[in-house]
Amino acid sequence: MRTYGQFCPVARASELLAERWTPIIIRNLLNGCRTFTEIRQGAPGIPTALLTKRLDTLERYGIINRERIPSARGWSYRLTEQGQDLRAVCDAMGQWGARWLEIEPHHKDPAYVLWATTKLVDAAKLPDRTVVVRFELRDRPGDSYWLLLRKPTPELCTKGAGYVEDIIARTDSACLIDIHLKRISYREALRSGRLSLEGPPQLTGAFMTWVRPSPYADVTPAPRPRRPREGYSAGFQPRSQTAPPVSPGRDEPNGQTLTSDMNADRGMLRR
Repeated sequence: MRTYGQFCPVARASELLAERWTPIIIRNLLNGCRTFTEIRQGAPGIPTALLTKRLDTLERYGIINRERIPSARGWSYRLTEQGQDLRAVCDAMGQWGARWLEIEPHHKDPAYVLWATTKLVDAAKLPDRTVVVRFELRDRPGDSYWLLLRKPTPELCTKGAGYVEDIIARTDSACLIDIHLKRISYREALRSGRLSLEGPPQLTGAFMTWVRPSPYADVTPAPRPRRPREGYSAGFQPRSQTAPPVSPGRDEPNGQTLTSDMNADRGMLRR
């Protein structure tokens, strides 16, 4: 783990917590993930070896405890008191992100959106039997996902295993995000055609009451500042297109080094 060499607690905390994927792993643990598979499912794209490394680091620093799962392969991971203390940090990051950062197309990973949906299910409202909901997403037409809605912990599956499907939901990731953030309701999504639910009316009606909104749904986004033109930072004016080319330098890939600029300036002074 790299160090900033600073005694400042922000710097020391960043050495541990600001590594890629670490905040996501902690978020997943705070959301009830216990096994390696559960943690990885909430972090689509993380390499297995890297997840193993991050968990080892968190255990070494006392953030998590690891225990063998009785009568099963693998380990169970739980946050220690020190790890639970990071809830306020994650909540603050979530509040700030919801207020200041836009959701862009690359943020709409379907597997994550549906994983987040399972974490928003209010298990206390579920019936005593398992309800299987198959999702067909327009932005991932080749894949199917199954939500196994059961107490005490709903699950997301990406492979069919002979489930008896109670509900078939057809929608896309953007619609689910809008529902979670209370931009639209389930009924508005149904009326607009962005969502369809196929199944017994009593069950589809109940399903819409089982999923809670995101904990950040009530955060009011800040007014978006006007972004500078791509490729230029604020206050920077590009060089004239008719300016003479700068001789290539060795230190920068585009050849525009401080040394070459200084040589050009000296030449102009001699004139």
